[in-house]
Amino acid sequence: MNSKLFAAAIVSAAVLPASAAQAQSFINVLTGGTSGVYYPLGVAIGKIYSDKIPSVKTQVQATKASVENLVLLQQGRGELAFTLGDSLKAAWEGDEEAGFKAKLNKLRTIGAIYPNYIQIVATAESGIKTLADLKGKSLSVGAPKSGTELNSRAILGAAGLSYKDLGKVEYLPFAESVDLMKNRQLNATLQSAGLGVASLKDLSTSSEISVVSVPKEVVDKIGPPFVSVNIPANTYTGQDKDVPTAAVVNYLVTSSAVSDDLAYQMTKLIFESLPELANSHVAGKEIKLETAATGSPVPLHPGAIRYYKEKGLIK
Repeated sequence: MNSKLFAAAIVSAAVLPASAAQAQSFINVLTGGTSGVYYPLGVAIGKIYSDKIPSVKTQVQATKASVENLVLLQQGRGELAFTLGDSLKAAWEGDEEAGFKAKLNKLRTIGAIYPNYIQIVATAESGIKTLADLKGKSLSVGAPKSGTELNSRAILGAAGLSYKDLGKVEYLPFAESVDLMKNRQLNATLQSAGLGVASLKDLSTSSEISVVSVPKEVVDKIGPPFVSVNIPANTYTGQDKDVPTAAVVNYLVTSSAVSDDLAYQMTKLIFESLPELANSHVAGKEIKLETAATGSPVPLHPGAIRYYKEKGLIK
């Protein structure tokens, strides 16, 4: 009897690892601050995955966004991450100044999603209406070495300004920047996010604001992956005209350690669940399958390629 039990235990042990691995498949979605756009979209994606991929558990992690997300992916501490295109390029190249001590060679792209708009908003009482007006004033440029902060350096540099030209530089997430502005402790904030970001909506409904233009000639100085766009009139309370600015495309990225089958399901469910993503945040309405497989500075994951081939986007 004992020998039979022992034999059964051996068989169970041989079978268990595969089924246990399947049961314990895990997707950690790396997002950004809770007052930004990455987080609500990440929560929506996490729910879609947990509802529609059998035997998968999901977690949505709030982070400092692009740069931290890419480092965590490389370390195997996430399966899906949001990132700005310029941060992704810097990570792939190992740009130390951008926060990457070595090339992050495990990164693989799931797809391009929506553009981040560079949104520079000042309190009306600060008198800031142009980029030149920022000289000598206080500006929050985003969390240190975040995608937003890298965007801040690029925009200011193209406008002939540096942090030294500012009266004070704050390295704060979106919500904290807005809190300081409400308390008259900060003149302006630069936020790289989808249109209608919660932090700026909150600010515009409680304070009189000025949305600062980033002229096309400034954007052209930076070049790709930045493009010229407009923040449409009435995106924020009191903003009654279109405001020219810059945008840079966001990407969803995974790791080469993620299996082809799982990456295929992750990609497929994102682009077959666009109504749910649009409901989670207005930026979700700008995610298009037609442009998903284009422009990434990092190779597409083989699982994503399989899906795009099925849809006729890749031959």
